Amino acid sequence: MSQILTNQNPYQFMKIRFLFISFLVSLTVAHAQNNPFVYGDLLPDAPEMAARGQYGVGVQTLKLVNPNQLDVIHSKKGKDSLYNRPLTVEIWYPATVEKNQVQSIDYEEVMGTSNDPKRPLIPFKFKGRALRNAPSNKTDGPYPLVIVSHGYVGSRFLMTYLTENLASKGYVVVAIDHTESTFRDAASFASTLLNRPLDDLFVLKEMARLGNKDGKTFLAGLLNADNTALIGYSMGGYGALNATGAGFSPQAAVFFGQMASGSDALKVRTAGNEVYQSTLDPRIKAVVAFAPWGMERGVWDSTGLKGLTVPTFFVAGSQDDISGYEKGIKAIYNGAVNAERFMLTYANARHNVAPNPPPAESLAPGLPLDEYLRYAEPAWNERRINNINQHFVTVFLGIKLKGLDYHKYLEVKQDSNEATWKGFKPRTSVGLELRHAKP
Repeated sequence: MSQILTNQNPYQFMKIRFLFISFLVSLTVAHAQNNPFVYGDLLPDAPEMAARGQYGVGVQTLKLVNPNQLDVIHSKKGKDSLYNRPLTVEIWYPATVEKNQVQSIDYEEVMGTSNDPKRPLIPFKFKGRALRNAPSNKTDGPYPLVIVSHGYVGSRFLMTYLTENLASKGYVVVAIDHTESTFRDAASFASTLLNRPLDDLFVLKEMARLGNKDGKTFLAGLLNADNTALIGYSMGGYGALNATGAGFSPQAAVFFGQMASGSDALKVRTAGNEVYQSTLDPRIKAVVAFAPWGMERGVWDSTGLKGLTVPTFFVAGSQDDISGYEKGIKAIYNGAVNAERFMLTYANARHNVAPNPPPAESLAPGLPLDEYLRYAEPAWNERRINNINQHFVTVFLGIKLKGLDYHKYLEVKQDSNEATWKGFKPRTSVGLELRHAKP
C-alpha cells in the first residue's frame, strides 16, 4: 500500500508517515511520563548482564553498634578516648513480591556536606525499585553477602543502581553509612582513614551473627557470610583493599599521625604487623574497588600491595584527579602481584566511576557546581556508566561467589575500540579498556 501511495501521491504518503511517527512519539513521551527513569534502569545500549535478575527486591534499615572503638577525633596525644561507634546499614535482599505489588521506594538523601558552610545540607528524595520491609525469599538461599562502602563523603544510598541490581540476582547487599564520613555527619578525615577497614570487618561479623539460621531477624538463614565480597568506592576502595591484605605503608602511619594528634593507631594495620594479619577474614572471596584512593599519597608500597591475594576487580577513570590513574589506581593494580585482578578503565573519565547519576535537584540555579560534579562525569553519561558497572560486577561476582561460567564476558580485547566486547551491542563497546593479570 505504501508503494501505491508513493507512486500516486507522494505528499499524501509523507503526511501519513509524519502523522504515524508523531503518534509513536506521543506514545513514547506518555510512557516516559508514566514510567520515569529510575537509577539503574537500562538504557537502550546497556550491556547484556546489566539487566535485573529474577528476584524481587526488599530493603530494610538496621542500626548497629561497634563497642569500645577508638574515638580518634576526641583522643589526645597519650590519652585515648573510646566510644560505642554507631553504624547504620541499608540491606537489599531477594524478596517475595506479589504480582500486584509495585517495587517502588523513595530514598531520602541530602546534598551538601555538614562540615562545609559553603555547601549546606539540602534534603531530596529519589526513587528506587525495591519494596520496603518485603518478606525475604529464602527459596534459593542462603545467598552470598556483598558489603558496600561509600566514598568520603557519601552515604549508603550512593550506589543504589548497583545494590538493587545485585539483590535481584540473588545476593544480600549491605551498604554502610560510615559514621563521621557521610554527607550528614562529616568530620575529621582521620576517622575515615582509621575506620574504613574496621567498619567493613565489623559489619561482616555482624551479618554472620544475624544471618545465623537460628537468628531472630529477617536475615536468619538468608545469607552466607562465608561467601562474601567487598565493594568500595574511593575511600571505600581504600578500606576494602586494606581489609583484604593490602597492608598500609610506614608512610601512611606517619600521615595518619599528622592528622590525628600524633596517634599511632594506624600502625596496627601496616604490612607485616602481626595484629593486622590476624584480622584478615578468609570469608571475603572477592573485592570490587572503584577508584581506590591513597596510592599517590604513599598509603601503599610494593610490600603492602603484595599482601593482597583476594581476586580484585578495579574500576578507574583514565583522568582521575582524586585518586590518580597512572601513579594511583593503575599502580595499585600493577603492584598487587599476588592477586588475580582485572582493571576496567573508562577513557577520559575522572573520579566518579561509581555513584548514582546526578539528582535533578543538583541542577537548580545557584547551587555550587560541586553538588553536580559529585556525581557527574564530564565525558560520560553516568547512566551509561551505571549499566556497564552492573554488567561487569555481575560477571565478576557471578564467577567468584557463585561459580557461574561468565568467563567469556572477561575474555575480550584489552581495547574495546578494536572489537565489540562480548555482551555489548554492536558499536557500543567504545572508550573502554579491560586489563587482566594473574599471580
